[in-house]
Amino acid sequence: MRDWRTVKALPVATGIEWTGLSLQERQAESQISSLLLFSILVIFLVLSALYESWSIPLAVILVIPLGIIGAVAFVMLNGMANDVFFKVGLVTIIGLSAKNAILIVEFAKQARADGSTLIDSVVSATKLRLRPILMTSLAFSCGIIPLYMASGPSSEVQNSIGTGVLGGMFSGTVLAVAFVPVFFVFVSQLIERLRQYKS
Repeated sequence: MRDWRTVKALPVATGIEWTGLSLQERQAESQISSLLLFSILVIFLVLSALYESWSIPLAVILVIPLGIIGAVAFVMLNGMANDVFFKVGLVTIIGLSAKNAILIVEFAKQARADGSTLIDSVVSATKLRLRPILMTSLAFSCGIIPLYMASGPSSEVQNSIGTGVLGGMFSGTVLAVAFVPVFFVFVSQLIERLRQYKS
């Protein structure tokens, strides 16, 4: 507040502008939204090529907001700013949320191709992949804790990234296990109804 009072006290013809690291952060921050959308698009296109389907990747993409919700909530609870470093952490959360969903969707798709019903294939895939999802997410979360608890020089940057990623990993893991099967069933049934409608 004191800085803004000083700025207002300057003569009318005086101008101010961002320079150095602050200018670079503001320029990078304006590009983050397009970067996040581009990350989601790349994931969708890669999965579409992998599964040779437009529908299966949709079940994976629907999980991404669940990880972002946790990251945003954790940052708000810790009273931190929505800065460029937090948004860089969001790119990580997008990838990790998709990874958890892929582990379930891949096995559900295989079970479905082997002749299992839609519900049975999703339930068996979730049971089969629960432990790998929990183990990989727990290992990654333990690696993020030093960033979350960092102190000293540049600790604000480390805390910002660590807090967002830790919160996103928690919600992305817990909610993914519950909602990925729901999304897979919903998308699969929707595609089957559209095919029946076209035929």
